[in-house]
Amino acid sequence: MIISCKPSIKKDQNNIIETTQKQKNMKRVTFKSEGLNLVGNLYYPSNYEEGKEYPTIVSSGSWTTVKEQMAGLYAKQLAENGFITFAFDFRNYGESEGVPRSWENPTMKIQDIKNAIDYLKTLPEVDNNNIGAFGVCAGSMYTLMAASEDTDIKAVATTASWLHDAEAVKLFYGGEEGVQTKIKQAQDAKKKYAETGEFSYIKAISTTDETAAMFGEFDYYLNPERGAIPQWNADQFAVATWEDWLTLDPFPSAKNLEKPLLMIHSDGSVLPDYTKKYFNTVPSKDKELVWVETDLPSPIHQFAFYDQKKEVNLAVEKTSEFFHRVLK
Repeated sequence: MIISCKPSIKKDQNNIIETTQKQKNMKRVTFKSEGLNLVGNLYYPSNYEEGKEYPTIVSSGSWTTVKEQMAGLYAKQLAENGFITFAFDFRNYGESEGVPRSWENPTMKIQDIKNAIDYLKTLPEVDNNNIGAFGVCAGSMYTLMAASEDTDIKAVATTASWLHDAEAVKLFYGGEEGVQTKIKQAQDAKKKYAETGEFSYIKAISTTDETAAMFGEFDYYLNPERGAIPQWNADQFAVATWEDWLTLDPFPSAKNLEKPLLMIHSDGSVLPDYTKKYFNTVPSKDKELVWVETDLPSPIHQFAFYDQKKEVNLAVEKTSEFFHRVLK
């Protein structure tokens, strides 16, 4: 089912949702993933009662990000709609252990999601039969792949999903030559690390350094009132990442996703045809694609789903409705 949707506009002096304020119904926890200590925040609904079990959702954000950014923002708001939710720092990021730091390794992140769910299943307040997974941007890619493999994930929802293959990455990273150059740089960085223990880094984002992982005027990552928060490192991106990131292809996982699925996207978000392709490949009979109307060009609308009230409120509303229906 494909639904066209236009987000409602509410008057507000500040259209950016605050992501860094302390939350009342939150608990900081530590759990193990492949022997490493990972740190996360558990969010509880305002009407939480001890002794009851609640449907629970794991929330994952965009690449390079930490739990205080979009993962935590969505986790907090979904909790306000009656769920227990969990946002955590993947290994190599934020408060969690793991080296090299800022290594965007999809295989590790997918396993971390699975291990986060194993941890949640040990909590008495979590309904083990009703665990869902939610992802934004690259977090969608990792979440979909984890959900295609992990039977404990009963349903999955994504917003502004980043889904790429070998052809798509050429569009963003300098064509075939640019992609192969970055892969070689990653292989050299891994070899150097194995031989010397020394890590190779570039900036995560820059408006002047063309070698940065993200080069351009991307306000979310540059603005301290949005994503440029102290917990996130704009100056560090492990060069080793390139091989793991650029060779990832989530599309084979689509055919194994036979559980309820919700995807929210727009023509103004990144690679819209790729989200449609993944959605159409999924064999689940319970799937819904919400297509949001926008005048913003691709990929500018993508960043609005990270923290802008209009887009976030829409995504939270649709995602809450979906999980309330399928997590029972």
